[in-house]
Amino acid sequence: MIELRHLRYFVAVAEELNFRKAAERIHIDQSPLSRTVRDLEDRWGVTLFIRTPRKLQLTPAGVKLLNHARKLLVRLERTKRVVRATDDRHREPLRIGVDEATVQPMMADCLVRWRLIASDIPVELTEMHATELLSALRSEEVDAGFSFGLPDDGALTQQSVWVSPMVAILSPEHELAGREVVSLAELLSFPAIACTEACHPGLYQQMTAILQQHALSSTIAGEARTLTGYLTRVAAGQGVGVADADHMRALQRKDIVVVPLAEQIQITTYVLHKHQRNGLPEALQRFLTHATTLH
Repeated sequence: MIELRHLRYFVAVAEELNFRKAAERIHIDQSPLSRTVRDLEDRWGVTLFIRTPRKLQLTPAGVKLLNHARKLLVRLERTKRVVRATDDRHREPLRIGVDEATVQPMMADCLVRWRLIASDIPVELTEMHATELLSALRSEEVDAGFSFGLPDDGALTQQSVWVSPMVAILSPEHELAGREVVSLAELLSFPAIACTEACHPGLYQQMTAILQQHALSSTIAGEARTLTGYLTRVAAGQGVGVADADHMRALQRKDIVVVPLAEQIQITTYVLHKHQRNGLPEALQRFLTHATTLH
């Protein structure tokens, strides 16, 4: 008999087209994942994937199953929510994904105020990479997410929730570290540390737009995959950097000097959710209204 895990595992592999990445995504070892997918093929007598040393590819049968499996899993999840909503012993939480680069007091303030006005609707937070957040929103593993932005996706809506001033960040030994204010052009006359587009698409897109708006370019001294790596490179004097002021107030690192920019430049944080053909659930709509009107 086919079990739900067969379909969940199949969907993960079909979306990633890579057994290793799929196994990491659903937090199991690669061997049992591969065996389960093979077992599904054997039981139904079909071939779902074309396996070659270089790539994994869906067969026509695999494409058809992926389409139906996604719909089935979504219907099952919605059925579970409806059933649990009728049981007073269960209060289905809002599942909120948070881009791990988003470390801001305003988010905590948003959640604290939500608890005061909607104590009957708890929030379940999950930190994840930007790419993981995008996948989780698409597959409805989370109801909403907070991020500096994700690549344009027709299935998702991105709404601005708050902004924070951009500031320069420098090592204490840098010649600009003693300044009270610095222009963006002056800052970027020094080699800079950048974030990778793949890991932080929102910050990358915002920074690209800012440079274009001010007709500036920068010499990249290095790229960082994580916020910690970014700050460490700046602190070590490998290059200058920029960040939003709220991040830096929250982190309060002693090995980094924060200098305001002369220009009034803002970094935007967004709340994201997936389009719903029949409208958003009431609890999610309430939360989105709360988040977007809070500041």
